[in-house]
Parts: sequence; structure tokens; C-alpha cells
Amino acid sequence: MNLADRLQALQPADIGVPGPSSADMARAFRSVRRDPLTFLTEVTERFGDTVAFPVPGAPAVLLNDPAHVRQVLQTSARNWSKQTVQYAALARVTGPGLLACAEPNWIKHRRLAAPVFHRRRLEAVGEQVRDAARTVLADHTPAAHSGSVVDVSPLMHRIGLDAVGRALFSSDLTASTERLLGASSGAAEFIVRLGRSVLPTAQWAPTRTNLRLRSVRRKLDAVATDIIAARRRTAAPSTPDFHGDDLLGLLIDSELTDVEIRDELITMVIAGHETVAAALSWTLMLLAEHTEIQDRMRAELGALGSPVSMLTPREQLPITRAAIDEALRLYPPAWAISRRSLAAERVGDIELPAGTLAIISPWLLHRRGESWPEPTQFRPERFIQGVPTSGYIPFGQGPRLCIGRDFALGEMLVVIGELLSSYRLDTPAGWTRPEPETLVAVHPRGGMPLRLTPADHHA
Repeated sequence: MNLADRLQALQPADIGVPGPSSADMARAFRSVRRDPLTFLTEVTERFGDTVAFPVPGAPAVLLNDPAHVRQVLQTSARNWSKQTVQYAALARVTGPGLLACAEPNWIKHRRLAAPVFHRRRLEAVGEQVRDAARTVLADHTPAAHSGSVVDVSPLMHRIGLDAVGRALFSSDLTASTERLLGASSGAAEFIVRLGRSVLPTAQWAPTRTNLRLRSVRRKLDAVATDIIAARRRTAAPSTPDFHGDDLLGLLIDSELTDVEIRDELITMVIAGHETVAAALSWTLMLLAEHTEIQDRMRAELGALGSPVSMLTPREQLPITRAAIDEALRLYPPAWAISRRSLAAERVGDIELPAGTLAIISPWLLHRRGESWPEPTQFRPERFIQGVPTSGYIPFGQGPRLCIGRDFALGEMLVVIGELLSSYRLDTPAGWTRPEPETLVAVHPRGGMPLRLTPADHHA
């Protein structure tokens, strides 16, 4: 029996929720794998905010009502676990680090990492992020001539990786940049491939995917091992149990094993730079398309009289902050979140049995017409008065809200401030938007080529 026949043989879970049939899923199989965002958009347009998918065993339900999403991620979060295929696939690469681990281990790991992301710490590392941005921009962008077309996507990856290394590990990752970028890119590909697999494959099986995944893991392990070993060598004889107050130092001085420390490092390297790089690429695209907003931001940033910090208050940069929030609404890095119910629960007027898989898409939620007027339009003024508490989850929601949210927002602010102080962004001739590619984060397929003109040349 081929895959299409197997899909057609599945019977939808009988929970009284509409959704595509098994035959629908079989016909759409290839397009779903290539472009799941379009598929999810189409099924919500056809069936509404709650959609059931035909799977064997416990139901799989897409939830797109803000109240239902809040119940799963926040008010009833204890009843919903990360024990899903999505996070199991992530753990194949990162190990059970903070992002992928399930309860109760994540509480211990989050408490260990929390001091690194405290506001006082973010203020202190702002200059390190600025140095990362300045170094990459100086090395990889035009300096003296006008109108160069530059793919900003790999630039944002380099900045993100450098910022993570400097701010979280106090390490210069420049020498390892190419290895890390290649390995993390390959890791992202495998995470998605494993997460979408209909038929699971044993991890020990010598399949092509498993063999390539092991190669990626070895590359990531090698870099992490070098970083950990180098830090252990720096401990002073007088304070052998103190290895620094950054994330790496806190992890080494904890009770975690080197394997567990490695898992957290790889998690932060992949999640910490993949998501911010993607968000920055889309934000720069939107600014290039809306130069009037870009000009207002440049004037606002210039009026500060000093370089922007990671914690510059919203009231001092209302337009800039609102533009970042709106870009994250249109292009949230995490395009899908999954949870599995530990017990039966009523969500809205639907009775869901234990084991139900809940699928939540920030991409869909942020483009929901009932919540956002002109949902596909870039309108930063939506956020001038602040960030809404419902229907907006670029960093998740509830107790498992991304621990790096403030770091990511601050990094975006600093990088954009540095870029706009030096360059004007425009779309190149014959511009068409890149299609979104759903990897660990939503990246622009094929890159993000934009025209960069030195600001002094433009003036």
C-alpha cells in the first residue's frame, strides 16, 4: 500500500469538528509538504477557526480562535505537553534542551538560564550585540558606492550567530561561523523533514536521512565541545567553581552534565540565531517596501542623540517599536506550535479526549481577519498604543513563553538601528517578494536581495 492509499484509509476522529477528508489530504500531500502555510490558510478559510485532520488514534485539531489558543498555551497549560512529533524532531538535533524538553525538566533548565535574560543583563550585553552588527555590516556591505543589491538574509544569520556567541557565551564564534551556519542550516532542514514525516523511521536505521543527521550532529557537537572545554580552562585556581556569569558559565557551574550543557548550547545557537535572523530579514523587506516608514524610523532613531540600546523604552521609539511588532505579526518566526493533551478537556464547545494534538499557527492567528483589519497589510500604527494581549503570539504564550523574547526584541532594535544609521533600504528593480519557507523559522525562500545605499550618499 503506497502513502496515498494509507492516507485515504485513515478515518477522521469523531469529535464533531469539520475538516478535510482523508482523500483531500492524500491529494494535497505534496503541496502540504512544500507549502504548509498556504494549506493551513485554505483549510481555515474553508472550515473555520477549528479544523480536525484525519489521523489514526487521538484527534489532531488546528485551533485558530484566540480564546482557544490562550486556553491551551496559558490558562490550561499544565494539561498540554510538548510531547509531540514537532518537538521530538527538534530534540533529535538539539537534544532535550530548554526548547524541546518536556515537563518537569524544562522548569529546572529555565531557572538556570533565567538570570542571563534578566533586564539588567540585557542592558549590559547591548554593546556586544552592537559590535556584532557593526562587524558583519562592515565586512559584508557596500561602503562607498550607491545602489548595491545585497542578500540581507545571510547577513542577518551572521549577525545573529555572532550576537549569540558574544552575549550568551562570551565567545567569538567568527572562526566557527561557516561550520555553524552550515551545520545549523542542515539541522533546520532535518528538523522540518522529521517533523513532517508521516511514517516514523527508527533512529538506529541506516537511512540517508539518519546518516546525514548524524553528520550534522557531529559538527554541532564538535563546536559545542570546543566552547565548553575552552571555558573550563579559564577558571581561576582561586575560584575553580566559577566560570563566568554568562549562560555558559551558569550552565558549567550548575549540576548539569556536559551532555546537558551541550544540549542547551546547541538549542541557543540554533533557536537564538535562526529566529532573529528570519525576523530581521522580513522586517528589512517591509521597510524597503515602505520607505516612508523607514524614513520616520531613521529620524526617530537619530533624535535619540546616542546609539539605541536593547532596552530603549517604547515611548522613546514608538514608530520603530511598532514597526518591529508589526513585522513580527506578519512574519512570526515560529510558524507552528504543537501541544498534546494529558487529559480530556473542553475547549470552547468541543470535547477533546486525552492525547489530542493541538496545532496552533501564529502565522494564521496574526492574519485572522476578525482580529486584524486589513490583516495582510503592513500597518505599524496598530501597535503605537502598545502590544495587544490576545491573538498576538510571536514568541508563544503562557509559562513556556520564549525565554529569549526580550533578548530577541532588543537585538532586532540594535541591529535595525545600526543598519538604518548607515544605509537606506530599497527593493531592487523587478522586485517580487520571496516566498516564505517553513523551516525551524519562516525564512525567505532563496534569500532576501535588497538595494542598500549608504545613508550619506543618499543624503
